[in-house]
Amino acid sequence: MMQRKGALKVSEIPEEVSALLQSGQLESVNLTEWLAVNHIVLLDHIVNELDLKQQAGSMVDELQQGAEKKIMKIIPAIAQAWLSLMERLPSESRELIFMKLSTHLSDSVRCWAAYIVGLDRKLSLDQKLTHIRSFAADSHFGVREIAWMAVRESISNELELSIRILSDWVHDANDYVRRFAIEATRPHGVWAKHISALKNKPGLALVLLEAVKSDPVKYVQDSVGNWLNDAGKSNPEWVQKVCKTWSVTSDTKDTRRIIKRALRSFPPPIH
Repeated sequence: MMQRKGALKVSEIPEEVSALLQSGQLESVNLTEWLAVNHIVLLDHIVNELDLKQQAGSMVDELQQGAEKKIMKIIPAIAQAWLSLMERLPSESRELIFMKLSTHLSDSVRCWAAYIVGLDRKLSLDQKLTHIRSFAADSHFGVREIAWMAVRESISNELELSIRILSDWVHDANDYVRRFAIEATRPHGVWAKHISALKNKPGLALVLLEAVKSDPVKYVQDSVGNWLNDAGKSNPEWVQKVCKTWSVTSDTKDTRRIIKRALRSFPPPIH
């Protein structure tokens, strides 16, 4: 079961797999499964699993009645509901609930936990990034994506401080953490609001990009290439200048791969 490749269509997901995903007893293995999870059904299972039906039963009902069920809306909505519940509980209970959510077998549940961090207004930016780090390094692709989305607004709101903090992350031994630092600051991004300051002045984040301009891991390389390709939508000359400089100062196969990806949307040079 754990070694399955995963269905290519939602209709092809075996009933047994679907039931286990909806009850939080199995991780998704590909995007199809990840998108197929009914988070309200899963939430009901988790509330019962944590023996919180009395305290959280209304939370499930209210979310069920909500009109928006798209995954990028429902995950933060559930996280906000958990946060509201936890704020009414003693600190010991809050910590226990968060620990259980953040370490749960279900990747979808861990996604909720990541957004709890991102939405917690009591946490400073430094605290949010400290708490989100374990999600940034999670073994599951979905949790890693949600991790940067969960704190992206906070990063955008305090961009200078964020870049200073993430300047250490791009040197981390864990490639997932390095990739997070790049993905979280993409000027345009995917499934996320744009960061206007970086669209206008992408050079603000050059210190992050320089650290991974020849990263040996393709997962990180792709993120760097995508970052630059994003920046090229509003500052194509800047991107071309960076790529030209890197082609001279860092003539490695890894940098060449990043440059190729960065310039993929640019018109071919005229000879």
